[in-house]
Amino acid sequence: MDTSFSFDDGSDNEEIEFDKAEDTQSPWEFTAYSESVGEEHFRRNTTSIDAKISKALQECPVSLPDDNVSDESESESEIEEEEDGDEEEVVVSAKSRKKENRNHGEDSTANGSEKANFFASSEGAKFHANSFIDLKLSRSLLRACEALGYHNPTPIQAACIPLALAGRDISGSALTGSGKTAAFTLPVLERLLYRPKRVKAIRVLILTPTRELAAQVHSMIEKLAQFTDIRSCLILGGFSTKEQESALKTLPDIVVATPGRIVDILRNSLSISLDDLGILILDEADRLLEVAFSGEIRELIRLCPKKRQTMLFSATMTEKVDELINLSLTEPVRLQADPSTKRPTSLTEEFIRLRRMGDVNQEAVLLSICSKTFTKKVIIFSGTKAAAHRLKIIFGLAGFTAAELHGNLTQTQRLDALELFRRQEVDFLIATDVAARGLDIVGVQTVINFAFPRDITSYVHRVGRTARAGRDGYAVTFVPDNDRSLLKAIAKKAGSQLKERKIKKQPIMAWSKAIEEMEDQISSVLRDECNERILRKAEMEATKALNFIEHKDEIFSRPKRTWFSTEKEKKSVASAAKEASLGGNKPTGKKFISAEQADELKMKEKRRREREKSLPRKKRRRLEAKREMMEEDDEGQEKSRGRSKEKSGKSLMEVGYQRAKAMKSSVKKKGESIGKGQKKSNSATKGSKNNSKKEEMLELFQTDMNGSKQGRFSKRGIQSEVKKKPKNSFKSKARYNRRK
Repeated sequence: MDTSFSFDDGSDNEEIEFDKAEDTQSPWEFTAYSESVGEEHFRRNTTSIDAKISKALQECPVSLPDDNVSDESESESEIEEEEDGDEEEVVVSAKSRKKENRNHGEDSTANGSEKANFFASSEGAKFHANSFIDLKLSRSLLRACEALGYHNPTPIQAACIPLALAGRDISGSALTGSGKTAAFTLPVLERLLYRPKRVKAIRVLILTPTRELAAQVHSMIEKLAQFTDIRSCLILGGFSTKEQESALKTLPDIVVATPGRIVDILRNSLSISLDDLGILILDEADRLLEVAFSGEIRELIRLCPKKRQTMLFSATMTEKVDELINLSLTEPVRLQADPSTKRPTSLTEEFIRLRRMGDVNQEAVLLSICSKTFTKKVIIFSGTKAAAHRLKIIFGLAGFTAAELHGNLTQTQRLDALELFRRQEVDFLIATDVAARGLDIVGVQTVINFAFPRDITSYVHRVGRTARAGRDGYAVTFVPDNDRSLLKAIAKKAGSQLKERKIKKQPIMAWSKAIEEMEDQISSVLRDECNERILRKAEMEATKALNFIEHKDEIFSRPKRTWFSTEKEKKSVASAAKEASLGGNKPTGKKFISAEQADELKMKEKRRREREKSLPRKKRRRLEAKREMMEEDDEGQEKSRGRSKEKSGKSLMEVGYQRAKAMKSSVKKKGESIGKGQKKSNSATKGSKNNSKKEEMLELFQTDMNGSKQGRFSKRGIQSEVKKKPKNSFKSKARYNRRK
């Protein structure tokens, strides 16, 4: 039997729906995890970006385009299908898709033996259930599902829950918005209801790639476990480490965490361990198996017990069996509720072509479609954090209500932005790829890819924020001319008919003129932020110095905190992950190691030094001389790579000259009592002061060769000179008589 399952609903018109009553609870509440943004600004003595924008508008108002211009440009007839020539280039025909599917089937049969040996048979798995009662869940969990408005299980839930209750390892994939979080949460809670309650331990660990997704998963667990005594804990960056350590010491049943923070806490807290862990879950597993998280995931796998249940979930599950084998999966069952690159039928996908013209402003194009066509519940994905922040300022100056979400914000501001967008207090959410995975925000109508995605996986996760659970949605992508090839690849793998959205030039030119007038306000807002950041940093440094003076003894009494990876290592890993995503596999030449490997190297060096201390003095000196020679050879090779042979020879001569001069000065101090030989050497050095470096070095080497005879420079020569006695020295009378 085939080791992978695929779900076919039989008709394209059917839709997966979460039936919700009028009084149903919301599963996501992001503001419950942190203080309000106003309290944070008051504590940090800062102001919000909205206050800076309003201040800039008061100082110099901006003239915006008229509404009549926007009405003319954004008409219903604006959405048009591509011409025949463009359609042949971008839109993939049914024949080409069938051909590609046949090729894909041949490739899959070639690798079928490897996958068949790794994945277990999935007989008995069913992708349909009438209700959650058929899945044999407890009454408390059924009550929680009823409170959240979940009545009918989705295909991934119907297939996953029975196998997870049986303790099987699972590798599952399904459409975005198909209920994967509840698919692994419900069986975990069901198993924990029968745990030994007298013995407290961390039994379940759930890992997510982003902080916002971790908060969302934890909120879902709290809602589903509201009628039970199961305790959960959230561990992520951006919050107090001490508070999270104290929460882990209470030994909660479930821990939802990001990999970096949980590894650092386990590394520095001896009283916290994962020895009793029974279930390990990786949400968005394909992202966690990439280069950016590979070190932390390997460390956590090492700390977890081997006899455990492991479950992986993602909308785009990895096909590399080697990466799954490294997770120590035991006969995993592969559940695929639908193809990994398939999108819902209710999703309408469009693209806007950006021509190679200098007068086309991409920001003006975005404002023109957001002013009239897509006005509410829109997520805009930008490529960088700086671009997202600039768009936030432009939208604020243009009178649009928008929130930003990226890595330069504090965790409180990030969660507050999600909450404002969820409550529909703002119409636009401008974000980086931090918001591309897993976030389930009900009611998102449109996703705009302001920056073109790097690959098909990023595109699938971005557009998966809309058209969730059978609802309608739009996905609009800005495509520059140099990214046309990637658009073709996305269209081929996705198998969807893309349409081109054409925009008239009149609104674009009007918004371009408005953005040019905004540049002064934008620069003033950025200047205010820079000054505020400098003051904030100075206050932090002053507070740090005062705390160090007042609590110096307490600070030094604490054990030194270590980190799994330093900031330099994180940056190198991020750059390597970026190169891997772009397809560049060129070796950088620099190799960075983790903190654990660095500690092992330090311990090896320490043990080597201890062994050398017990050796005799002569052997120790020989080893030191060999080590110095090896270091000199390495330095000479490094210098010779960037220099010519002549330059490297000159540098070696200078090194030899310095060594000879240093040896001469040391011998000069030791042989002051010799007298006659020392005077000659002094006169020789005085006479050679005016000579060049080369002549002086040759003279030093010549005197060193004759040192054994004259007793001037070498150690043996000095000893022989000391042992040699003058002719008129005193001799005892007894020795004189015996010689006679």
